[in-house]
Amino acid sequence: MNRCLYPAKVLLVGLLTAQVIATIQVFLSNLDLYRSLTAIKAAGYLTIPNHRVMQSLLEVGPAIFGGLFFTLSVGAGLSILALTAAWIWDRLLLKRKILLVPYFLPWLGLLYEANHRGLSPMVSSYFVVIPVVTFVAASKWMPTQVSQKVWLHRGVHSIPIILLAVLWSSQLDSQMFLSLRDNLLLSNSFGMQINDFYYKYTLYPAEVFKTLDQKTLKTFKLKGFEKKAIVGFLEKELLNHDYVHGEQNARVDLEIVKKEEILAFKNGGKTILTTSLKDFFSVPRNILKEFSSKTDKHGFFRQFIFFSLLIGFPITLYVFLFALFCLVLCLFLKSRTSSIIASILCLLAGLASFFFFFLERGQSVTEEELAQALESPRWQTRVAALKTVAQKTIEIAGFQSYQNLLTSPHIPERYWLVKALGVSRQPETYKDLMRFLDDPHPNVVCMAFDSLGQRGDTTAINVIMKRIETSDHWYEQWYAYKALRKLGWKQAKSK
Repeated sequence: MNRCLYPAKVLLVGLLTAQVIATIQVFLSNLDLYRSLTAIKAAGYLTIPNHRVMQSLLEVGPAIFGGLFFTLSVGAGLSILALTAAWIWDRLLLKRKILLVPYFLPWLGLLYEANHRGLSPMVSSYFVVIPVVTFVAASKWMPTQVSQKVWLHRGVHSIPIILLAVLWSSQLDSQMFLSLRDNLLLSNSFGMQINDFYYKYTLYPAEVFKTLDQKTLKTFKLKGFEKKAIVGFLEKELLNHDYVHGEQNARVDLEIVKKEEILAFKNGGKTILTTSLKDFFSVPRNILKEFSSKTDKHGFFRQFIFFSLLIGFPITLYVFLFALFCLVLCLFLKSRTSSIIASILCLLAGLASFFFFFLERGQSVTEEELAQALESPRWQTRVAALKTVAQKTIEIAGFQSYQNLLTSPHIPERYWLVKALGVSRQPETYKDLMRFLDDPHPNVVCMAFDSLGQRGDTTAINVIMKRIETSDHWYEQWYAYKALRKLGWKQAKSK
């Protein structure tokens, strides 16, 4: 039994360790964001998230649930690496302590990459604590090797993982996660719960590693400026890029200090870059992007999270599914037989999900086939047609089946219909688009806001502003704010 459950036990220890670190990290980030939003709100500006969601930043629940994102990504990735390192040390290096020394080189390399743009204690704790805890647990619990056919036994367990990795990597592109959402999550009730959980809590951890350029709102303060006209121009230009005036004694994202004709852009008391007034006013966007890039400490952390989502999370899911099959099979069969059958069952489950995903995702509709495809009895075919409409900016109102699509019970279909409405220019489709702001599913509502911004009708500004004030969903507010900015709206102090 221990042979079946051993990998899952070790990974569980690593994931629990990651969850503790992630919860603390997200909670501290939430507190910092709350302080910033409180100052922004007191200054009379619109805040994202609004006052209804702001209070959740002080609660432990969102930190725990938001922390799961880091647990299942960076936590899973580091746990898999540590488990693999422990296996190599035990099985191939025969537990020779001197051969642990080479392990320190890649370990130190990870720590260097995580901190070379600026010290990040919380990020460092992932790369220090999780590998150590997981490696110790793996070394302590690793079962003794007794099989005479060791290479055959290892092949039975490793080949399914390698085969599934090769198959799924063939589908990797910029649209893969959207396709996974539409075909594997939004096509069933259990997947919908996972999707809704993700969209409810994902923005909490996202605030941890966003660059300044990616943050919805940033704060600034000015120092050393005497001419009010220059101050006014600077404040206006910074507001155009979502930098709002912070309190003079508070910590802000950007401090601009003027000395003669030179502007020093500071963050955390350190000068990040210098420029002249003339250069800033000529290319403010470029200067602020450069400032954002140079203050970004989490570039490597983001890359490692992406790697872990692609590699660590799927393998972790496989290991836990394998353990579950083993637990059931061991009630009837010997441990060795159970582990072999469990590997086969995991392979079959992975192949089934892959081919289902591949067949549904592979469907495409040409412009000539649109009319027929939009009337198809299969919602997947209709979604493929709507994707073509949106991508090629075809007028959706020109199809007879248009009205029937408005009441579709399928979330992906309503989502892609709303996206198609974003490229429509017919007055009647604008009214239909506005109705989707009341859709029961947040994915559809978010896309409705995005499509309103894309259509460019400024009469939607007041409606979007009211929706932001009354919404209790951070993701919807985020999309609504981006729509406002597309429509030309800019931050201004409330009267």
